[in-house]
Amino acid sequence: MPEHPYFPTLLRMIDERSAAFRATVAAAPSLDADVPSCPGWTLYDLANHLSEGDRFWAYIVLNTAPGDERPSKDGLAAPREREALITWLADSTEQLLTALREAGPDRGCWAWWEPLASPHTVAAVARRRVPESLIHTYDAQLASGTPQELPTTEAGDAIEEFLATVCTGTVPWPGEPATMDYHAAEAGSWRQTVDAAGSRFTRLTAAEAAESKPTAAIYGTASEMALLMYMRIPAGSLRMEGDADLLQQLQDWG
Repeated sequence: MPEHPYFPTLLRMIDERSAAFRATVAAAPSLDADVPSCPGWTLYDLANHLSEGDRFWAYIVLNTAPGDERPSKDGLAAPREREALITWLADSTEQLLTALREAGPDRGCWAWWEPLASPHTVAAVARRRVPESLIHTYDAQLASGTPQELPTTEAGDAIEEFLATVCTGTVPWPGEPATMDYHAAEAGSWRQTVDAAGSRFTRLTAAEAAESKPTAAIYGTASEMALLMYMRIPAGSLRMEGDADLLQQLQDWG
C-alpha cells in the first residue's frame, strides 16, 4: 500500500478543529444564537450539521465504493441539551476518525466531486473534512461573538483543497478564458484557469507568482484567503489586481 505521510496530519487537524468547535459551542451564550455566516441557522443547527456530516462520511468510507449511488443520511438529530450535544459532537468526530483509520487512506469510496485533482479515496475524504470543521468552527465563533483567525497550516491546506475538490471540473466556463491567481502570504500562491475545458489549478512557485500576469489576482493572509473562498468575508476586504469582476463571476458560476 502506498504511504500517505500526510494522512495522520489530516486526522490530527480534524480532531483539533472539532475540539475547538465543541469548546466554542460549550462556551456560547445560547445554542439559539444566529449564525451570521449561515443565514437561517442557529448555533444548534450548525452543530447538528457538522455532526451529521461526520457520521455520514464515517459510513461512506467503510461501506461504499467509487461509482456507487449517493448514500442517504440516517436523519439522526443531535440532542438539544448542551451537555448531551457536546458528548454527541465528540462521539461523531470519534466515529469519523475511527472509520478513516480503519479504512486506510487508499481505500476507494463514493464522493460527490469529480475525481480529477481530488480522487475518490479515504485520504481525499479526510482532507475534505478538515475545512468542514475549520470553517464551521469560525462560523460558531461568529455566532458567539468571538471570531478568530484561522490557523495558518489548516487554512493553507483548505485553500488548495478547495481548488482541487470544489473548483476542478469539466463543466465549460461560459466566458472568455481567464486566469485567477490567489496569493496567501504565509502559504503560497495558486492559479485557477477557466476555459471551455472547465476549471483546473496549479500551485505557483515564488518566481512564477512574481512574474505571472493573470486576468486577476487577489492577495491576503492564508486565513483571509480560505475565508474568502468559503465566502465568509467579502472580496473587497482583500487587495485585488486586474479584472475586479472575475472573482464574482467565478463565485456566481459555482
